Amino acid sequence: MLYVTGDTHGDLERFKTKEAKQLKKGDILLVCGDFGFVWDGSQQERRQLHWLGSRRYQVLFLDGTHDNLDLLAQYPQEPLYGGLARRVDGNCWYLERGEVYEAQGIRFFVLGGGESQDMDTRIQGETWWPQELPSPQELERARENLRACGDQVDYLFTHEPSAIVSHFLEMDATHASPLSAFLDRVSQEVSFTRWYFGSLHLDKPIPPRHQAVYQRILPVGPKQQAPGPLARLFGGRQPR
Repeated sequence: MLYVTGDTHGDLERFKTKEAKQLKKGDILLVCGDFGFVWDGSQQERRQLHWLGSRRYQVLFLDGTHDNLDLLAQYPQEPLYGGLARRVDGNCWYLERGEVYEAQGIRFFVLGGGESQDMDTRIQGETWWPQELPSPQELERARENLRACGDQVDYLFTHEPSAIVSHFLEMDATHASPLSAFLDRVSQEVSFTRWYFGSLHLDKPIPPRHQAVYQRILPVGPKQQAPGPLARLFGGRQPR
């Protein structure tokens, strides 16, 4: 079974909850960015990563705006579920930006990255990384990967929501970035069942097909969601 949760920010307590303890061997828990356990390379951090990698289930994560992107890039790429990923420790993997994976009969697209609102208070290369926003080349590769599967996936997992969803929630009604523009394009051109994202620190369903995730651990099932009355507002071709 595939499960999803939101930002963990280096806190192991999420993996010690009643929900987490119910995960079985063969299950997958996907973290939608700001994993936070690849940060300073300390001995304590390595112990935490080893503990995560020794879970009976797999821990997969995207990058957000509070992950050390220089350290993540040092892990070698390996094939995983039909895409590329980086094994951090044992059953703990970093999912590369823009990859499409297929696990447990579910095809899903992932895109980490985001834009820090507090970058002016952080230190480049220590607590903030300029490559936190995906590059034009990464976005183009992501688009190519989606085209290669006919612009049809079951689920989307990103750190940031599309600008359409952000504006609907009135989180930031004016700001735009190349990433938010790309995600808006995806919402219009790609057929999907449900879209999960973590950056807003909310556990909130957004009809018809979006879900903000944070502290809860939610099951992701193969059943398609019926389109609701707001489908036109949020775009996205309906699953065929």
